[in-house]
Amino acid sequence: MSAEQVVLGIPKELTPGEKRVAAIPSTCGRYVKMGMRVLVETSAGEGAFFSDDDYRAAGAEILADVESLFAQANVILKVKELQPNSAGGKHEVDMMKEGATLICFIHPASPHNHDLVRRIAAKGITSLTMDSIPRITRAQKMDALTAMSTVAGYKAVVMAADRFARFIPMTMTAVGMIQPAKVLVIGAGIVGLQAIATAKRLGGIVSAVDIRPDAREQAASLGAKIGGFEMPSELSLGEGGYARALSEDWLAKERESIAPLVMDSDIVIGAALVFGETAPILVTEDMVKGMRSGSIVSDVSVDQAGNCSLTQFNKEVWQHGVLISGIANLPGYVPTDATMMYANTVCNFLEPLIRNGELVIDGSDEIVDSTLVTIGGEIVHHGTLKSMGKAT
Repeated sequence: MSAEQVVLGIPKELTPGEKRVAAIPSTCGRYVKMGMRVLVETSAGEGAFFSDDDYRAAGAEILADVESLFAQANVILKVKELQPNSAGGKHEVDMMKEGATLICFIHPASPHNHDLVRRIAAKGITSLTMDSIPRITRAQKMDALTAMSTVAGYKAVVMAADRFARFIPMTMTAVGMIQPAKVLVIGAGIVGLQAIATAKRLGGIVSAVDIRPDAREQAASLGAKIGGFEMPSELSLGEGGYARALSEDWLAKERESIAPLVMDSDIVIGAALVFGETAPILVTEDMVKGMRSGSIVSDVSVDQAGNCSLTQFNKEVWQHGVLISGIANLPGYVPTDATMMYANTVCNFLEPLIRNGELVIDGSDEIVDSTLVTIGGEIVHHGTLKSMGKAT
């Protein structure tokens, strides 16, 4: 396709509570300069405080009819997964053109999204997921997962503090001293480190566990007390510094080591992820039963199925006197900054795919290979196939 024929569509997000948008006026301006036509649904940026006039000034076209947007666009940029559109009475998968390209957070390895991935493949859509950008130097400015993880770690603690029935910091009152809350962060990656920093700023007593030596050191440098157990780095460390998926035997040992920490905590932040795969279950129902009434488990890893066995996708439920929060779009609750960060990572990702005025999906490129979910009617994402039981 020529550069003039590359038509980007940016629809309004449909996930409940999601106020982000996949493009901001400045990135739309970059797309226009690359020779693309840019279509933005009316009020798509409203939740993040970007007006239709801002987009028009950048050269985008504003469309009120979302079906027309999908019908014209051969590249759809979104934040979250494709959803049913109640206003149009159709699913976004069905509104996409056959053979079009989708770029967004698909979280394809999550069992919650397997049916969606199959539908995307069946429609002949080429899809790339922004949660699988590899951690290599060339891809740093495209790393949407790291950018959104920073937001999620912060917001998880703030939301837990809002729902917590007690103070977080040690508090002096006329009737005595109120002891500070105990916060446990499971997984000291980007999400976890931001959660540790936020919980410390709020005055909590913070502990952290991680199977990676470097991650434990980073958590300790932020003032967290390190718990859990150590294991050989060759078993714990995957590519790009991410945690490696553990065997069931090692997972059982990890659960055993963190159980006392979970049951002694007031707030648990589940932030343990395996890159491109289903998150490990580390907090069991028995652990939750042992927690104090009114405690909170905030399962930030819910997009990849969650760290707690009781987590329900995008819901907050009380189980055994403990609030289990599985809110799936935490960055959407910090929409302006999160949108700015995400939109720029998407633009940085898409820009090198435009070569001589054409959209080129080159599977030999490490970044494309890592992010490609479906192409030519087939599911090709390794973590997804593994989660579906079709790959080891």
